[in-house]
Amino acid sequence: MPVAQGQVRTANDRVYTEAQGARGRSAYQEKCASCHGGALEGISAPPLAGNAFLTVWGAQPLSELAGKIRNTMPADDPGKLQPAETADLVAYILQVGKFPAGKNELAADEAALKSIVITAAGPVATAAAFPPLANLNQLMRSILFPNSNIIFNVQTNDPGAPAKPAAGANTDFSWTTWGNGLYTGWQIVDYAAIAIAESAPQLLIPGRRCQNGRPVPVDRLDWIQYTKEIAEIGREAYRISQTRNQEAMSDFTGKLAEGCAHCHQVYRDKRGFRQGDPAAAAARCTP
Repeated sequence: MPVAQGQVRTANDRVYTEAQGARGRSAYQEKCASCHGGALEGISAPPLAGNAFLTVWGAQPLSELAGKIRNTMPADDPGKLQPAETADLVAYILQVGKFPAGKNELAADEAALKSIVITAAGPVATAAAFPPLANLNQLMRSILFPNSNIIFNVQTNDPGAPAKPAAGANTDFSWTTWGNGLYTGWQIVDYAAIAIAESAPQLLIPGRRCQNGRPVPVDRLDWIQYTKEIAEIGREAYRISQTRNQEAMSDFTGKLAEGCAHCHQVYRDKRGFRQGDPAAAAARCTP
């Protein structure tokens, strides 16, 4: 059934066919089952069915799932799947998830996949509040600053290039090469983007203080907006990282820099003060 532009459907709206699911099953058994399990239960890779899968992918558009499959799977030989084959695999995942089949195949193009989510977004469980341990300066330097540097490093270093063998013991720690040898370059960029997206809400925890002792202005509308912006930038960085395209990620670093600057210009980099001036630090966390 045709869908009006901008209208969002769910996988319950019969968005694939039985035949497409069958094709996806053949591709899955050949290329995916060894890691994700014969029943999509997850072995060395995450499950693609059940509550664990829906928690991650349930409210996201199918374009995100298809992009993940097409650009990063199979893990030992990524980037070889064609869009139509990817759509078949998504159809099989829906079939195993007991979503009903219909008369029209799931389209492979980005716009069509973007208009479908697996399940409608439900209520978000609220985690128990934990008192903050770090002041704002410590939180920035321990999570947001180093992980942003990993993403900025893509400007001059291709995460897809083979890792250089270490020449003897390395005594100098570098955030831009963190995890080198354990994870691929693009995985490290993935993790940095996730860290930014997931840690940004920590900036809104009541009771946190700035380094100068002032309370973090968690109730100010502009602070809330800046925090949301950083969280979305982290999510967008992850989406771009999934394309494994250095140029696209390098271009995106400008948006990351802008997002940081929006908040810094109001709450950190005080006009009229010299760099390092103690009075500037004392004035931080006030608009």
